[in-house]
Amino acid sequence: MSSTSFDNTFQDPRRRAPLVLGGHTLASLTDRVCEVVERPRPPRAWYIAFAISSTLVAVLVSLIAYLIGVGIGVWGVNQPVGWGFAIINFVFWVGIGHAGTLISAILFLLRHRWRTCINRSAEAMTIFAIICAGMFPAIHVGRVWFEYWLAPYPNQMFVWPNFRSPLMWDAFAVGTYFTVSLLFWYLGMIPDLATLRDRAKTRLRFWVYGILAVGWRGSNRHWHRYERGYLLLAALATPLVLSVHSVVSFDFAVSILPGWHSTIFPPYFVAGAIFSGAAMVVTLLVPARELFGLKDFITPRHLENLNKLTLTTGSMVAYAYIIELFMAWYSGSVYEKFAAANRALGPYGWLYCLMILCNLVAPQFFWFKTCRTRALIMWIISVLVNVGMWLERFVIVVVSLSRDFLPSSWGFYKPTWVDLGILAGSFGLFLTLFLLFCRYLPIVAMAEVKNDLPRENH
Repeated sequence: MSSTSFDNTFQDPRRRAPLVLGGHTLASLTDRVCEVVERPRPPRAWYIAFAISSTLVAVLVSLIAYLIGVGIGVWGVNQPVGWGFAIINFVFWVGIGHAGTLISAILFLLRHRWRTCINRSAEAMTIFAIICAGMFPAIHVGRVWFEYWLAPYPNQMFVWPNFRSPLMWDAFAVGTYFTVSLLFWYLGMIPDLATLRDRAKTRLRFWVYGILAVGWRGSNRHWHRYERGYLLLAALATPLVLSVHSVVSFDFAVSILPGWHSTIFPPYFVAGAIFSGAAMVVTLLVPARELFGLKDFITPRHLENLNKLTLTTGSMVAYAYIIELFMAWYSGSVYEKFAAANRALGPYGWLYCLMILCNLVAPQFFWFKTCRTRALIMWIISVLVNVGMWLERFVIVVVSLSRDFLPSSWGFYKPTWVDLGILAGSFGLFLTLFLLFCRYLPIVAMAEVKNDLPRENH
């Protein structure tokens, strides 16, 4: 067999779907990615999206001020539903941030090269989602001026937080996750920030990016320290993917409430978090690559791999749904059986059915390659997944609380306009931060892509 036929026979199938399209060189890659940041004006669609999102942020700030001034009675919470949209949104946004750490840290340790063009956006999404999540426990306490009591610091009153409370576990877990994710995101950007500094045409941009680049010169010593630090932070962030949302699930699992008291909650919450986070990455990147002309770097291969991840974790979530129903039947507890039946047949049954359609039925279309590679189809499915995951949190929190052991204590939860406004405002805050990131920071990790570019063009 000749060498030519040997190469054709055993050709790497990934060569048919390269990571970088367009035959870019190191210089053209830098020029294309930096152009998004350096252009005098972003596309008109960016202004429209930013105007809408910033308006929602203004609504969010106004409603939080109204909430603090009047009290949490403006929400729809009642007895027995003491947890409403605030905790639902908290769990939802914490879950959104998980895909960023998975794509950045775990795939980096496993040496999956396809992560390099999308990891920067996924890491940014993680930071912004945690910011949105951290806001809700802060306002949910009601008397926000006493929040400093939650911090474990020495004081003259000898008042210490109750470390047996799962809410304190949340504070430490989410705080640690945010700190490590922020350092990981920033450290990975330092070489690219130095590139923007060296290309700056105004003094202001030179000084801003110069300060952020912390004196990076690209020497061998700098690269050695950078790679050691990046590897260390990746190793620290990896266990957080499993621990953070497991701790969040303990808010529910350590109780004795039917529908919550289950050992499947930690892995169930982790799988659901990665499921919703991967879908959110697709939701953001599909329009971003169109808006900023990054189709050569955020390729159909990247999006297809994200869709496969969504399908895999969605199958885990479907398995958890089945196990919940099975355990409710197998336990022999009338309360667990009623809790399972109430979700599907109770007053919120239509939301449960909608959740099943979004989380179980919609992702199954990713079994077909056409759905995994068509931008519009995958974007619609990813949006449905995020809707379904928010509904899942609603079903877990509200439906379980509204009907517990005694019919005499049952109640009905109905969100108010303040609940809906704060929910919309949180999405506005998330989108505003992401739009600012796309405008002023490199969306694609240029330094990491350049390491793979010679192999792509070989």
